[in-house]
This record gives sequence, C-alpha cells and structure tokens, in this order.
Amino acid sequence: MPCQKVLHFGQQLFRRKVVDCTSNDSRLSRCLNTFDLVALGVGSTLGAGVYVLAGAVAQENAGPAIVISFLIAALASVLAGLCYGEFGARVPKTGSAYLYSYVTVGELLAFITGWNLILSYVIGTSSVARAWSATFDELIGEHIEKFFGRYMSMNAPGILAKYPDIFSVFIILILTGLLTFGVKESAMVNKVFTCINVLVLGFVMVSGFVKGSIKNWQIPENLSLPENSTQNLPHGVGGFMPYGFSGVLSGAATCFYAFVGFDCIATTGEEVKNPQKAIPIGIVASLLICFVAYFGVSAALTLMMPYYLLDKNSPLPVAFKYVGWEGANYAVAVGSLCALSTSLLGSMFPMPRVIYAMAEDGLLFKFLSRINERTKTPMLATITSGAVAAVMAFLLDLKDLVDLMSIGTLLAYSLVAACVLVLRYQPEQPNLAYQMASTTEEIYANESVSTSESQTAFLPEEEEKLSLKVILLPQNTIPSKLSGFIVNVSTCVIGFLIVSFCCLAVLAKKVLMSGAMWAISILVVIFLICFVFTVIIWRQPESKTKLSFKVPFLPVLPILSIFVNVYLMMQLDCGTWIRFAIWMVIGLVIYFGYGIWHSVEASYSAPTDQERSTDNNMDTCK
Repeated sequence: MPCQKVLHFGQQLFRRKVVDCTSNDSRLSRCLNTFDLVALGVGSTLGAGVYVLAGAVAQENAGPAIVISFLIAALASVLAGLCYGEFGARVPKTGSAYLYSYVTVGELLAFITGWNLILSYVIGTSSVARAWSATFDELIGEHIEKFFGRYMSMNAPGILAKYPDIFSVFIILILTGLLTFGVKESAMVNKVFTCINVLVLGFVMVSGFVKGSIKNWQIPENLSLPENSTQNLPHGVGGFMPYGFSGVLSGAATCFYAFVGFDCIATTGEEVKNPQKAIPIGIVASLLICFVAYFGVSAALTLMMPYYLLDKNSPLPVAFKYVGWEGANYAVAVGSLCALSTSLLGSMFPMPRVIYAMAEDGLLFKFLSRINERTKTPMLATITSGAVAAVMAFLLDLKDLVDLMSIGTLLAYSLVAACVLVLRYQPEQPNLAYQMASTTEEIYANESVSTSESQTAFLPEEEEKLSLKVILLPQNTIPSKLSGFIVNVSTCVIGFLIVSFCCLAVLAKKVLMSGAMWAISILVVIFLICFVFTVIIWRQPESKTKLSFKVPFLPVLPILSIFVNVYLMMQLDCGTWIRFAIWMVIGLVIYFGYGIWHSVEASYSAPTDQERSTDNNMDTCK
C-alpha cells in the first residue's frame, strides 16, 4: 500500500498535459502576423545592449575580432531558436518553454520552467525600466537622480537602491496599461520603436564604414598610446585578434546574452493567425536581423577608432566624437531610448502570458487566468505582473539579481532542446483528446469498446525485447515504444554527462590549464561516453510526423544547444545559485501547497490513471 501511494505521487509529478493541436479555438485574440512577431523578437532581443556591449567586449575580450564573437554567439543562439521553432510548429499554444516541457517531460519540470521564466521576465522588466530612467535622466542632466538622492535617499546598500525610482514605476505602469488595452495596439507601438531603432543602427553602420579605417584592424603590437593618456589601457598583442582565440570565445560567452529575448515569440501561440508557420519564421528571422545589427555595429565601432580606446559605458558617443561627428550623438540617444522601450515591451509582453498559461492549467491561482472579454487579453495577470515589476524597480538594487535572468532563460533553452530530442523519436500516437472524443461517440454504437482496445491498432503487434542489436541496429523504420524508451534513457544520461563535463571544466579550470592528466582524462572519457549515447540515439528510427518546421541535424544540434546552455549556467557565481535556490523553494511551496492539488490534468487523469499508465506517450501532443 505505501508503495502504491509513492507510485501514485510520482505519477502526479510527471503527468503530462493533453493538448488538442487540431483545434484553433482560443480565448485570446488572433490578430498578429509574421511581421508583428519579427518586430517583437527584434525589439526584445536588440535592446540597449547593442549600444553598450560592443564597446566593453571589444576593449576587454576580443578587439576587432568581436565580429567573430558575435558570429559564434549567434550560431549558439540559433541552436536554441531552431528548437523553439519546431515546438512552435508542433504545439501552437500559449506558454512557451513551460508548455513545451508540460507536454513532454511532465508537470513538475514544467512548473519549475514556468516559475523561472516568470522570474526572468520580472527582473528583466524592472532592470530595463531603471535603465530607461537612468538614460533619460542622463540626457536631461541627471536632475532626477540629484532630486531623489537628496530628499528620498535609502541607506541599504546591496539590498535597496540609492533612491526610489518613481520614473521607472511610471514607465512600467504606462506599458502595463498599453498591454491591457490590446495586443494589436501593443504590437503597433513595438513596431514603430523597433523601426526607429533599426534605422539608427543602420545610420551607425554606414557612418562607421564611411569614417572608419581598416588600419584600426591592423594595429601593431608595439602600439603607442596618445601622449595625453595617463591610463594603462589593455591592448593585447595588436592585430585583428589581439587577445587570441580564447579572448574571442570569452567574448562570445558574453555576447550570447545579447541574443536572449527571442523566446517571447513562443508565448504568442494563441494570438497569431498562422502559428505553425509564423512562429518558426519569426524566431529565425529576428535572430538573423539581430546578428546583422550586432555584427555591423561592432565592425563600425572598431573601424572608427582603435579598440583599446573604446569607452565601456558609452562607446558610440565617444567613437563619433573621435571622428568629429559629435552631432550624431542625438541620433544615438533617440535610438537607445527606442531600444530600451522595445526591450521593456519584450520583457512585459510574455510575462502575463506565461502566468496565464500556468493559472489556466491550475498550477497558479485560478483568478490569474481571467480574460477581459473586450480586449481579449489576460488583464489580471498583466496588472499583477506589472505591479510586482514596478515595486521591484521602485525599491530594489537589481544589479545582483540580473544574473538570475540568465539561469531561468538558459534552463528553459536546455529543456526545450531536450524535449525536441525526446519527441522526435517517440512512436506515433493519436492525441488523447481526439481518442476521448471518438471513444465517446463509439460508446453509443458499441458499449463493449473500451479505451484500451481502441488503442491496440497503434501498439506494436509483438513485444520487442531489449538487446544490443536492437540498440545499435534497430530493424524498425518507424519509432516503437522500445526505441522511444531507449532515446529517453539516452537523453537523461547525456544530460547528466553534460552537467558533469561542464562542472569539471568550470570548477577545475586552473587544474586543466596546468595540464593535469587526470582531469583531462576524465573529460575525454565523459566526451566519449556522451558520443556513444549520441550514436545510439542517431541509430533509432525517427518520427515521420509532418510539421511546417523541423530542427535539422538531429540528434547533434539539440545536444550542442544543451551543452552551450549548461556551460553558461555553470559560469554564474555562487551567490546567483543561492538566490536561485531561494526562489525555487518559494515556487515549490506554491506547487506542493496549491498547484499539485488544483492541476487541471489531475481531473483528467483521476478516472483513468490505470489506463494512462499503460502508455506514457499517449498524452503527448504530436
């Protein structure tokens, strides 16, 4: 009896969501097109970082080779983007990585993913709002900071901000009102700001190529600093790659975060007119546009002036002053404010939709899933999330919390890649929602037909037995239950090996650099085992399901995506992981105290737990 209770509890944690992919019904308004999604992705991804990041990475990490750093970062981001694109074609519903995890790996991991996405979006909204306020304040002579710092100073360094930022609260409330007013209106404002931002960046690129000189990419090693310079500026060894290829890779790790944001497109599944095609195109196109912008701006900067003289905080104004075009700073100021505005919208837009999806599934409080009948937007979820973000922007010093955004996003990227890998090798099963509907109709014609009998046509005629031949040389051309099980186990093993590899590579970096053979041998062994399991997955028959978009080069591409994401997660400091653990404890209290008992899937699975346990793949959306 105790064993049955434990088994039932485990089934509750890993029950998967039933999604009817054949239905286009939505409580939200389907009014967005592909261009709206591209603008949303570009606006969210191409934020203010493009005006700052290039200067810092070029000066400290890569020099002119920053263009290669952005290329590597873009390729790594495309790995995750393609995985999101396939799921957008497979499950065109609201929820992004939360929903994708729910239909594939179960409820608990889905809740963890959604809970961390909420954290990422809340912190992203608050930090960008404060950046918008600071940028505007700098343009008008820092009057806001001086006034509030004098009359409303808060002395709690490391916890509270220096002063309460009322202006950032005002910005968040305006955009919250815009988002509750309607998704079409929000998309229109986003398109206007994004177009202005892209035009300004185009002006920067053209200016750089006109006023720049290729000599700044060929600086000799024995360079001489300006006579009036008293700083001991770092400059590497000169040339195009002054800090070596290791500097390029270090810069690529930083540049990767510049491409974070495209996943907001995946939350629009129920608000797009043709989600199966629009979501994959929107994700890939937005990443391509962002890469061209980052590549062009970084090339223009390093052509206009020597990389070692670039300013880390405001590289573009300093570069234009260097070439004698001080007037261009006004265009840069307008572009940076527009970029911050679109980035803020990009953080605020998906946040209530993830909350709405989780509340509708019963994992968060049900009142958050209410939809306004007139605007067709999740109004209560939008207002609640906006209020929380406004309070954080008003009071908190967010510098120490920004890294938490990275954990949530990278965890979501990793799970989506793993879900793509698992689903592509699972046997074809009809949608459970369809089965239930057809079974209900057939009951009246023949009461003796049971659900389990109606599934026999989809099950293998003979039970396969696990053997080395079946693992390495499977005879089937279509996936079976056994081949799906082999892929599931192999994916779990590969995930564990990748985490082990990255932990050792990061924590024992000094030992590896010193050439310790034991550490290198462990890494080689882990790599070889991982390679063997990758080959095992590759040998299994792949699903023939027709989708409007599929990830190419399986299983290598999703595994590479998981590796990149986990490696970047391991680079984060200990304090960030402690804050992450605290946030997870809060989330798990909500899940085990409320979500697990109010889950909508619980009401579906309660009468048929015994039947559904016979085939775990039935409730996966194909």
